[in-house]
Amino acid sequence: MKEPFEWDDYSDQPALLKDRAYKKRMRKREFASLLKMILTALFMIPLSLLATPFVKRKEIDSKHFFSLGLDFEREPHATQELLEELEVETILLRFKLWEMEKLPLLKAFLTQHKQKSITLKILQDREHIEDLQLLKEHLTQIFNELSGLVESFEIGSTINRAKWGFFSPREYLDFYKVAYDLKKEQFPTINLLGSGVIDFEFHYTAATLFNLCRCKYEAIAALLYVDRRGAPENTQLGFSLTDKIALLSTMVWLSPKTTQKLHITEVNWPIKGTAPYAPTSEYECVSEELYSDYMLRYYLLAFASQQVDSISWHQLIAPGYGLIDNREGIKKRQAFDVYKYMYQTLKNAQFLRHDIKRDYYIIQLIVDEQLLQIHWSLKPTTLKNEEFFEVYSKTGERLTQEILEIASAPVYIFVTKEVGKKINASERVV
Repeated sequence: MKEPFEWDDYSDQPALLKDRAYKKRMRKREFASLLKMILTALFMIPLSLLATPFVKRKEIDSKHFFSLGLDFEREPHATQELLEELEVETILLRFKLWEMEKLPLLKAFLTQHKQKSITLKILQDREHIEDLQLLKEHLTQIFNELSGLVESFEIGSTINRAKWGFFSPREYLDFYKVAYDLKKEQFPTINLLGSGVIDFEFHYTAATLFNLCRCKYEAIAALLYVDRRGAPENTQLGFSLTDKIALLSTMVWLSPKTTQKLHITEVNWPIKGTAPYAPTSEYECVSEELYSDYMLRYYLLAFASQQVDSISWHQLIAPGYGLIDNREGIKKRQAFDVYKYMYQTLKNAQFLRHDIKRDYYIIQLIVDEQLLQIHWSLKPTTLKNEEFFEVYSKTGERLTQEILEIASAPVYIFVTKEVGKKINASERVV
């Protein structure tokens, strides 16, 4: 990565682009593309909002819904042990185009985990955006080496942030088309994910989904962070996480550029007291307790939408936002146990329904032919622990008290089969 761009090893992202004159010059150069983006969004986003009620839910494969982001260079021995403990089958790795010398190391890691379903997110820098011939050479090398080990390649990331190198949708589409042309000409079996917009900035998404570029996607990738709004149920411009997913899914459904597959390839909340490793300011950071609550609720709400094919928790080992803090050895955060229990409990789950009443949330699922309800509330309340309940905390600890505290942390309630059948038949909730 060359100046004025710089990688921040602490937060695993590019540092802020401080050269304002350069940014202004580049945006002025891309004015036509940015104007086209605004005009496209002004038409397609209202149309998508009108179409949202008519988009049918999909049947999501729960086994591959729960994905986990990894750094293949970070704590490799510990990573292997942690993956074996979690038993997760779907993982996502990132590879930097400006570090092609590390391709053999990546291939060795992928070979070691070839039994898993793997997505490789290919990160760009300005040099590869400007030199498309160089990009073609390096993508050809990557596809040649890894196509048998990787299920999907996500081409580019965070396209709506200047510090990541792109200054317009046109630049991204030109970048993506190099990969698409290689697929058409040399690598017909590879799967390409595209778009890569971060946050609730769907005007950029519209520009990647509705355009004249002669390219298509096997699926759409989104970095749908909501951390700056606090809890995942909080709204932005009137849209909660569930609403954002519904709108994004509708845009994907309307686009002629892609199949109706949507993957959230990066999400987390930054953790208090971890600067400079946290990717945001301390203001957006949350406690480790809330971090695990919010992430679990994010997964549950997305799964209940039945519109998202997978979500990658970003990531396994990262002091500022990961399941593991490795600043002083390998320290498992509470979130590690939350992810482990979530995955092991829900990897074969079948979604039934989602109920919300006065900020009280219940998601109902079938797990191994047994009814499972997951409860949480934005306003602390209580629930009687009935004799036909089998209750577990978010980390999998058995709860036997007579009165259950229902608050920020979701509670898993298994209902005995006989009662569960009656509830399911009458479509009632406890």
